[in-house]
Amino acid sequence: MRQRMRDLVNGGADGPAAPTPALRHTGGVWSRAAGGVQAMSAHFAPVRAELTAGHEGVAAGTAGLNAPAELGAVQESWVRRFEAARQECGALAGALRAVARAHGETDEAVRSSFRPAAPSTHGVER
Repeated sequence: MRQRMRDLVNGGADGPAAPTPALRHTGGVWSRAAGGVQAMSAHFAPVRAELTAGHEGVAAGTAGLNAPAELGAVQESWVRRFEAARQECGALAGALRAVARAHGETDEAVRSSFRPAAPSTHGVER
C-alpha cells in the first residue's frame, strides 16, 4: 500500500514523472478564490451610501403620493440584500482560507509519512 501511494505521488513506479492531476492541488487556488470573494464583499460595502444618495430629494418631489414610502421600502429591501450578500462573501472567504490551510496541513502530514524512518536499533542504544 505504501509503495502504491509513493507511486501515485511520484507519478509511477518508474521514477519521478508529472504528478497525477487528480492528486495535484495547491493552496493558492483556494487562497485566490478567497481573495476574489473578499473583493466582491468590498464592492458591496458602499451600496448603502449610494442608495441613500440616489434617493435624496425623492420625497420632496412626490409629496402627497404613496411613491416615497414604496421607494423607501424598496431601498431598504435592496440594502438588506446587499448586506446579506456582503456577509455571505465574508463567511465564504473565511471558509475558503480554512480549506487552503487544511489542505496544506494534510499535504504536510502525508509528505512526512513518506519520509524514511530512523534506522531501527532493535532496542539497543548506540
